[in-house]
Amino acid sequence: MSGVSGEGDSPRGAPDRYAHRFGESAPLSLGVEEELLLVDERHRLVAESEAVLERLGAEAGDRVSTEIFAEQIELKTGVCHNPDDVLAELREMRRTIASAGFNLLGAGVYPAESGEPRLVAKPRYEVVRKDFGSLLATPPCGLHVHVGIPDPDTAVRLANAFRLYLPALQALSANSPFRDGTDSGHASARTSVVRSYPRFQLPRQFRDYDDFCRVADQLIAAAGVDDYTYIWWDVRPHPRLGTVEVRAIDVQTDAAGSSALAALIQAIAAKELDRPTANGLSREALEESYFQAASHGLEAEILLDAEAPAPAKEVCRRVLDLVAPYARELGTEAALEEIDRILREGNGADEQRRIHRERGMEGLLAHLADRTR
Repeated sequence: MSGVSGEGDSPRGAPDRYAHRFGESAPLSLGVEEELLLVDERHRLVAESEAVLERLGAEAGDRVSTEIFAEQIELKTGVCHNPDDVLAELREMRRTIASAGFNLLGAGVYPAESGEPRLVAKPRYEVVRKDFGSLLATPPCGLHVHVGIPDPDTAVRLANAFRLYLPALQALSANSPFRDGTDSGHASARTSVVRSYPRFQLPRQFRDYDDFCRVADQLIAAAGVDDYTYIWWDVRPHPRLGTVEVRAIDVQTDAAGSSALAALIQAIAAKELDRPTANGLSREALEESYFQAASHGLEAEILLDAEAPAPAKEVCRRVLDLVAPYARELGTEAALEEIDRILREGNGADEQRRIHRERGMEGLLAHLADRTR
């Protein structure tokens, strides 16, 4: 997370690139990254991310950065201790960009037809350009939530556990039903986009931190990349930041949705650190359950910790019940009210389809831009 500094010790036999910062921020602290689209007054994509940074200057600091596509911008909070702080920082950054004269739109992918996107010219992205080629057809926008963890092996244990919750988190967060002007038939078209990229997948379970480093080293060598930050698993330990990072969810249109999902992830982490769930599910079963959630959203049948799937709304309510005592202890119950609203009224994909039925694509784009502001 931004604001964490210092280096830790390397794990046994691991190279320096795994020197870590676990334990340097408070346990269960939060950091959130939002990838948002840049649009003009007519809500069409514009390749202005570098112009945003130039206009903001020092005000951008390390909180606003470019992403691989020039049509998107990334907002990054500092180390936050609760979802209220997350919400305040995200809203302030959105206001800052709007005040600088730029328009944002929050969706997992841009719903309407668009031209070929432009890649930002950075050395890091040259590797991406080489590997992804023509697959880089539309900017996918995710929400990444970091949770501060005290030590490396605990980080691996928590990353393993989060795999069980990814289908439920996917069902709640799906916010990209439209792509290229048509209904994709999926609640999260973003997931279908990124699943075509290399190293975007559900990881297997790791024994400990050394096992994670060993597998990451093999994958780094096979991919010909510099380090583990080119491994974009759905959930991963992030040694440089001292966190576990949950990456498998769509960006939310309203910052309150991003804050609520961060609160839920924080409460899940607290629960799993205190009372781990026994995991008898295979990676393959969890991957399929995650796909079902991406396809059908809250109408999907998904797995949690049993072999028989259940309706996504039922599974999500069960998750809320499991973490409720930990949310009370953290003082974050109010933030989870937004999760309860999603279960009552629908996720972002449901809302997008409703607005599209009522107002068409132009009305949907206007709605998304207004909600993002």
